[in-house]
Amino acid sequence: QVQFVESGGGLVQPGGSLRLSCAVSGSYLSFYHMAWYRQAPGKQRELVATITSDGDTNYEYDVKGRFTVSRDNLKNTVYLQMNSLKPEDAALYYCNRVRFSPGALPLDSWGQGTQVTVSL
Repeated sequence: QVQFVESGGGLVQPGGSLRLSCAVSGSYLSFYHMAWYRQAPGKQRELVATITSDGDTNYEYDVKGRFTVSRDNLKNTVYLQMNSLKPEDAALYYCNRVRFSPGALPLDSWGQGTQVTVSL
C-alpha cells in the first residue's frame, strides 16, 4: 500500500516562502508521475502542480512562476517550493501519484496533508 507523508507547512507572511516535502512509502517513486493538490476550507481539492516520471513539470495558472515542483527518486520524496506566497495559497496541501487521462487523476488514498497558512 502506497502512503504519503506531507510536511513543511506552517505560518508565513504574504510574500514569504515555504518548501513542502512528500515522503512516499510502499512504492518506488521513480516509476510514477506525481502531483501536489490543495484544499482550502469550504472548497474542493484542486490540482496545483504535476511532475512526470521523466521530470517534466506543469503548473496551474495561479501558481505558475511562483511554485516549483521537484523530485528526488533516491529519497523517494517529492518537493514543492512555494515563493511569493499569497493569502489565497492558504490550504491543506497533499501529494499523490497520478495518471494522465488526460487530466491528472489521483491513484491512491490521501495522506494527512500539511497546512499552509499565509497571514500577517
